[in-house]
Amino acid sequence: MNYYYYYYFLFKIIVWNVSKGEVALTINCHSDSIHSMSFNRDGTLLATTCKDKKLRIIDPRKGEIIEEGICHQGSKASKVVFLGDTGKLFTTGFSRYNDRQWAVWSQHDLNKPLRIETIDSSSGVLFPYYDHDTKVVYVAGKGDGNIRYYEMVNDAPWCHYLNQFLTGFPQRGLGFMPKRGLDVMHCEIFRFYKLHATKGACEPISMIVPRKSEQFQDDLYPDTNAPTPALTAEEWLNGKNRNPILISMKTGAGARTHKPVIYKADQHRLLTSDRNNEKKFLFISQENNVDYRQYISLKNKNALNVENSIDNVSQHHFVPINKSRLPWLQDSADECSENGVTVCDIVSSHTLPVATYVTIQDTDSASDPEMEPDGPKTELELRKAYKRQNTEIKSLKETIKTKDKRISELEEQLERLITKYGQL
Repeated sequence: MNYYYYYYFLFKIIVWNVSKGEVALTINCHSDSIHSMSFNRDGTLLATTCKDKKLRIIDPRKGEIIEEGICHQGSKASKVVFLGDTGKLFTTGFSRYNDRQWAVWSQHDLNKPLRIETIDSSSGVLFPYYDHDTKVVYVAGKGDGNIRYYEMVNDAPWCHYLNQFLTGFPQRGLGFMPKRGLDVMHCEIFRFYKLHATKGACEPISMIVPRKSEQFQDDLYPDTNAPTPALTAEEWLNGKNRNPILISMKTGAGARTHKPVIYKADQHRLLTSDRNNEKKFLFISQENNVDYRQYISLKNKNALNVENSIDNVSQHHFVPINKSRLPWLQDSADECSENGVTVCDIVSSHTLPVATYVTIQDTDSASDPEMEPDGPKTELELRKAYKRQNTEIKSLKETIKTKDKRISELEEQLERLITKYGQL
């Protein structure tokens, strides 16, 4: 009885509701250690490989096996990755003679692979990484110094070998950058972070398509997955399906950080800090509208033409008034003061947008409203904050420089108009 109790809790998959820190589902349909797992694109299916050499496709919400079959027959670990929404899977493993293999499967029939190929006779476990945007599978082995990559197609032979990245240093493991963090101006389509096996170093490895053009390449960068969830945990558990939310990778085309801040249960969505940033950028990009009509209306009829000209010139720019340049304004100062209007009473009609600030609060800080968020705690965080602030300051200086240049041009144009109409 004690053995059965241990067995029940050993080979299972636990699905967590991370927003509440609770166990949502427990899947117990494996008879041995689980080697890997992968969701399909909309989260309706879960593929797993197991030490019992079987490849399984599971309904994760019901915990039921939909399809299963013998995968690679070797005794070492095999890995699986869902090929997005194509209905196929890609696995890596070992043959019964310990040769390393890869295989392509249909999710509707796991009795026989669509294609299976032998790579070599090395002993390192192979790990597959799939990029749905470019339909490329990267295969890297533990202890290897190379990364192979293959193009996936919808028809036979299903998979084409492209090339491999070769180095003389073995790798212990690999991580990769999400697509929204790549350098699109240098045609970078994938970036690995290689953990060296023989030295304490983490090396970035970029996969770059060689192109001479420095423009955005639409065929290389279709809309990619955003970090914003498409469904809440409750919606997914209740059986609702939805494809991932996509964002554009084109610079300036609505790029967002999509940083989750707080969850609104009544609105069924995550608010992001980008909304506050959008209002800040909107304020920076807008220019002041200055109204001179209270002044110019005090002059003679000829000044009415000047008024229209000035309104057209300064419709979207703030132009400071210098009385030494406009002597006729000094003559009308007394007349203006009688009506309660002075030369300084020229104000901008621009109104500031109201920004709504949303802060992150954990359980402890939520109970104490006077508690402020902590600043950078480490030297690395402080350096990152310093670098980020320098970039923002440089951007603002460029904006101010552009505005100053425009102001000088408008002042000169205004002076020419006043000189022209003042001689009439």
